[in-house]
Amino acid sequence: MKTIGLLGGMSWESSATYYKIINRYTNELLGSQNSAKSVMVTVNFEEIEKLQHCGKWDEATQILIKACQDLQNGGADFIVICTNTMHKLLPKISPHVDVPFLHIAEATAREIVKDGNTKVLLLGTKFTMQEDFYKRVLEDFDIEVVVPNQEDMETVHKVIYNELCLGSVKDSSKKAFKKIINDTQNIEGVILGCTEIGMLIKQNDLDIKVYDTTIIHAKEAVRMAL
Repeated sequence: MKTIGLLGGMSWESSATYYKIINRYTNELLGSQNSAKSVMVTVNFEEIEKLQHCGKWDEATQILIKACQDLQNGGADFIVICTNTMHKLLPKISPHVDVPFLHIAEATAREIVKDGNTKVLLLGTKFTMQEDFYKRVLEDFDIEVVVPNQEDMETVHKVIYNELCLGSVKDSSKKAFKKIINDTQNIEGVILGCTEIGMLIKQNDLDIKVYDTTIIHAKEAVRMAL
């Protein structure tokens, strides 16, 4: 069994979910008292969130490089960045680390392709929805990516940072997210492209396929470790 390196703290809510899924899935596959071998380094999300919204991505990169090097030095065989948005920085981080990374968008794309779906709605932070670092990976798998309009993007972004990252799950926000998804025409699935959205939206909330990136990423990490 390989040791999984978890770069967490963005936010700690989703990092806790990663840890739980990884260990439960390991036990589901192996039984008995088996759990995952892992090492986790968490950052202070207050620092990261401020750098994100000030556009100081180079400073955020330096923090994550140091964290990934700590994971490597701690015995990680590969690294899972427990957040979608910060995969934006992976091209700048990976040259400074010797162990491989498991990319969250690639893992998600493989699930979509396996289901035979080709057109999906992407929900996440504004950085993830507006920029191409995430969509480009999906499009490399011949997946057509749809994003909400600007007003709905703002709604999704605010709920993520002002509620979900703080552990607050509101019925009003759940209804707003469901409306955004249901109002989007001709899609076969929705990507919960922020690791906290799974706190709000579940598969039984919708008639289309839900791709919860936290679950997909965590389970793929277990399969990679085994």
